[in-house]
Amino acid sequence: MSGRWDRLRIATARLGGDSSAPGSRARRSNAGSVGSVAELRPLPSRTVTLGRIQPQAPTHRTIYCNDRDANIPVGYKGNSVSTTKYNVLTFLPKGLFEQFRRVANLYFLMISILSTTPISPVHPITNVVPLSLVLLVSLIKEAFEDWKRFQNDLTINATPVEVLQGQRWEITQWKKLQVGDIVRIKQDGFFPADLLFLASTNPDGVCYIETANLDGETNLKIRKALEKTWDYMTPEKASEFKGEIQCEQPNNSLYTFTGNLILDKQTLPLSPNQLLLRGCSLRNTESIVAAVIFTGHETKVMMNSMNVPSKRSTFERKLDKLILALFSTLFTMCVIGAIGSGIFISDKYYYLALDDKYWGKIEDQFNPKNRFVVSILTMFTLITLYSTIIPISLYVSIEMIKFIQCTQFINKDLHMYHTETQTPALARTSNLNEELGQVEYVFSDKTGTLTRNLMEFFKCSIGGQIYGTGITEIEKGSAQRSGLRIEEDKKPSTTEHEKGFNFDDSRIMRGAWRNEPNPDVFVEFFRCLAVCHTVLPEGEESPEKITYQAASPDESALVTAAKNFGFFFYRRTPTTVTVRESHVEKIGKVEDVQYEILNVLEFNSTRKRQSVICRYPNGRLVLYCKGADTVIFERLSPGNQEAKSITREHLEQFGAAGLRTLCLAYRELTGELYESWNEKFVQAKSALRDRDKKLDEVAELIEKDLILIGSTAIEDKLQEGVPACIETLSQAGIKIWVLTGDKMETAINIAYACNLINNGMKQFIISSETDAIREAEDRGDPVEIARVTKEFVKQDLKRCLEEAQTYIHGVSTTKLALVIDGKCLMYALDPTLRVDLLNLSLNCSSVVCCRVSPLQKAQVTSLVRKGAKKITLSIGDGANDVSMIQAAHVGIGISGLEGMQAVMASDFAIAQFRFLTDLLLVHGRWSYIRLCKVVTYFFYKNLTFTLTQFWFTFQTGFSGQRFYDDWFQSLFNVIFTALPVIAVGLFDKDVSANLSKKYPQLYKEGINNTFFRWRVIAIWAFFALYQSIIFYYFTASASRYGHNSSGKIFGIWDVSTMTFTCVVVTVNLRLLLASNSITRWHYIGVFGSILAWFVFIFIYCGVITPYDRQENIYFVIYVLMGTFFFYLTLLLVPVVALLGDFLYQVVQRWFFPYDYQIIQEIHKDDLEHRTRFELLEGNNNLTPEEARSLELSRLPREKSKHTGFAFDSPGYESFFASQQGVYAPQRAWDVARRASMKQRPQPRR
Repeated sequence: MSGRWDRLRIATARLGGDSSAPGSRARRSNAGSVGSVAELRPLPSRTVTLGRIQPQAPTHRTIYCNDRDANIPVGYKGNSVSTTKYNVLTFLPKGLFEQFRRVANLYFLMISILSTTPISPVHPITNVVPLSLVLLVSLIKEAFEDWKRFQNDLTINATPVEVLQGQRWEITQWKKLQVGDIVRIKQDGFFPADLLFLASTNPDGVCYIETANLDGETNLKIRKALEKTWDYMTPEKASEFKGEIQCEQPNNSLYTFTGNLILDKQTLPLSPNQLLLRGCSLRNTESIVAAVIFTGHETKVMMNSMNVPSKRSTFERKLDKLILALFSTLFTMCVIGAIGSGIFISDKYYYLALDDKYWGKIEDQFNPKNRFVVSILTMFTLITLYSTIIPISLYVSIEMIKFIQCTQFINKDLHMYHTETQTPALARTSNLNEELGQVEYVFSDKTGTLTRNLMEFFKCSIGGQIYGTGITEIEKGSAQRSGLRIEEDKKPSTTEHEKGFNFDDSRIMRGAWRNEPNPDVFVEFFRCLAVCHTVLPEGEESPEKITYQAASPDESALVTAAKNFGFFFYRRTPTTVTVRESHVEKIGKVEDVQYEILNVLEFNSTRKRQSVICRYPNGRLVLYCKGADTVIFERLSPGNQEAKSITREHLEQFGAAGLRTLCLAYRELTGELYESWNEKFVQAKSALRDRDKKLDEVAELIEKDLILIGSTAIEDKLQEGVPACIETLSQAGIKIWVLTGDKMETAINIAYACNLINNGMKQFIISSETDAIREAEDRGDPVEIARVTKEFVKQDLKRCLEEAQTYIHGVSTTKLALVIDGKCLMYALDPTLRVDLLNLSLNCSSVVCCRVSPLQKAQVTSLVRKGAKKITLSIGDGANDVSMIQAAHVGIGISGLEGMQAVMASDFAIAQFRFLTDLLLVHGRWSYIRLCKVVTYFFYKNLTFTLTQFWFTFQTGFSGQRFYDDWFQSLFNVIFTALPVIAVGLFDKDVSANLSKKYPQLYKEGINNTFFRWRVIAIWAFFALYQSIIFYYFTASASRYGHNSSGKIFGIWDVSTMTFTCVVVTVNLRLLLASNSITRWHYIGVFGSILAWFVFIFIYCGVITPYDRQENIYFVIYVLMGTFFFYLTLLLVPVVALLGDFLYQVVQRWFFPYDYQIIQEIHKDDLEHRTRFELLEGNNNLTPEEARSLELSRLPREKSKHTGFAFDSPGYESFFASQQGVYAPQRAWDVARRASMKQRPQPRR
């Protein structure tokens, strides 16, 4: 027990308390550090709030490595993470809250409560049971979705990791890690927490990591441990490590880290170069040893994530407004009835027995002496009586339709199936289908989403001449838009096809460059490619089997190019590189040359260049340099003007083709010059303060008087179909923004390649790479840097906005584009500037944000979503895109090469960016149109049904007498009108999928919300009013003089049953008028519902029970069907009721057509399958795919009839194919796809 208290006292001393323990480590650490902050307690981490920068805690944390007891009193968070929405305690209250956020559910709850009171004219079970079932199903669905998140969390938290226990590595779970633990990570393993890199199996304490889950990049990054910790690789040695880490508090900045490591009374500065972030993975390194710094929800990647949002579609929010409008209508009807009841009630109607003198105590609801109470009670009675105006089955039907749309249509669409990875589309939620049809802004990641992250050496410029005959995708696209046809020269004899190399030019391949005018320039060019890099070779030392591991795919492509040109780099040691050079002295001669690498001046975003100083075997000293044209041109010797101007023209051509360019240069060095410079370099490299700044200054001293060799052009291969997809989405009225962690030059190149930006656009570029900001950064004052940067951003935003206004209000049709980097964006998102940023962005056709963090991606998305009130969609493929995906109305995850983090956080998952065309323009648009029709039809039929009850109230003294039987009212939405609505919600199509993509402008109807406006609802309401009057007064007035076969006049239940029959028949037939395409499912739904009504009423009227309410209509239908009057009414009333709708549709289609109706008329005579038969007649040499297509076209199809316009209707292609022995994969819409074989038009006589 005493030992436990001793440890506690020592730990307290380490936190700044008194301790009598001699030689305690708290004293040792304070003695070895200047200005130690170990005495200060860490502040608790704060939750990330979207739209605000994460507050930084002012103090630091002190971590005692390899000593859990010392860290216990601080109370650092554990490493377990949770991404679920609910837990056991919050599920029921939070789940019910989510359900009652729907206005309709609140309304149904109120009606259910009212129906249990004596004033209710209907039985409570008719309202309570449906509401309970709806809530139960919804809660089960929520629980199932959250259970999947919980299972994923369990899997991640239970991932094994090796942690140091004593002098051995023990396997434990991620969730059991604690701050200060020493862990060992093996190759391809993921980092379980934010770690301090201590030691590696690689020489020089280097390891390679992949940060795809953070910044989306699959290229490897280099991390280097402090030289002082290289020896702590074995468990015996690692157990001796007792360092103290003083570092910043947990924050969400992925690219910064400050701290000190106190080891053996020495203070060693820490930088992001020693930080390994959770979610990254170890590559090309056998194993590493590291110390845990931040755990669980305090890791940087988790602090960049957001809580799982509860997304409700914009359509559903608009539906809430419609429900409120219906409730207002209901309230108005009830007020009218209540006032009428108060006026009508009187004891003069002696036959109503309302006089208490003669009849005793009268119920309050019918007491003429208290008209106010009568009115109030009558109002509540009418509320329950008219409650059908808002049907609870509406939400059930919508949920069912959405679920089937997802599981049967989206998930099984072969147009969104990626064959290479065998990945189908996946709808992970069914709440947002219709939102896909109204998207106006798309926010996209770049790497892995727009591109394959596959760099290929494509062209080059050497000695003032361009080499490379290939044509890029952007050149093909530009030519296609201009109406030109480009034919590529195919020269298979010289073409080399290898990953990273897509170059073809017989003038310099296979040693032919020796025949060019100046072969010495080619030698320097190829040697620069083969030597100036930090690439690691792996595998056998042969050109066919070797693989290169590089910090960027560009470097790998350049080294691969050197290999194909005959300069094969195959071996690296810490001080040398070995290159097998071919054709240098004469064609065919091969020799191995070992270059001594003296210094490497690394690339960074400020320098924009990389240099290597090497010594040839003959003692020659050369500096090779490659970098951006702007920085290389500034450092050329005076005699390079001609080469500079020619190369600049070549670079412009490469840039216009969407290629990534680098310039190559070299400088001859003397021994004396190098030795004097190297002394300064060694001093700068060993500096503890401002090391990077001093290294840059020293590099400037030698990177000058360069001789230009030439330039390279690398193509970042886009995903298949990306430019065409973006072009189509742009025509659909969708604006696309690219949010990427890449540097600005790369992002702009990709924007050109994707057709987002072109030379005809006015480009606004807001970059922090300015002299004023650099000077402020050199001074090192954070406050000054923030002030200068914010002022610059403010002025630049104002300037760009003013210039944009001149273009917008002028006669020019020039499109605008905005490019902004992450540092400027951080200040532009400030509350004082975000309005200017939003106004400028919304006026631009394209926006590119580069060097942005995951949280900034979410902030930009939120800015447009909340500021512009537009429907947004975010698409990405890595964990760095999760916040952006969750911040948008709709999140799309790309199930690509970077794990499943984005997919797990998304609403929909697809394998390729190009599938957005089908997802939005086909499925999204269809879902929106179908659900609009479903909701407006529900509104119409229930308003019609309720208004007939309302008209009856006027003839019953406003007493609340029901016109229909309880079961009629309960089953009206559940059985008698349910199936047709489902059929329309699933199978109605205005135009086919091909026409939806051929005319993307049709999508604008969804963006403008054309089909769910108040005007559309008002038209449906007008016809509901009109038809309700027809139903009630035609049947009630006409039946006043009608009688049955026995001579008795019709009673209330005869009239109500006749009216209800007319209502069921009419509202079902009305749906056929509203449908664009009629399938067998429409017929089954409509006529099946009508048949269900007659089957029900025959059975219901033929059975008598002790319940009074049922015996009212006993034998009614048999009596009615024995009269001619019933059949005449059933024929005339629906015709008269639907006549107004028919005439309105005729006028609307002729004189005020929608866009889709125009497309229908244009293509009404199209014969989709004619081309297949013409192909057979014109050419019998069919490819296997064409032959298969022809066989499918010959399969039997279902003939269908259509209203208004004949379009695709359901068939069973895969079924017929299997019968004929032809393979046809099952389509997503086998019950709803084009299958009608249209007849060929007869030749005119």
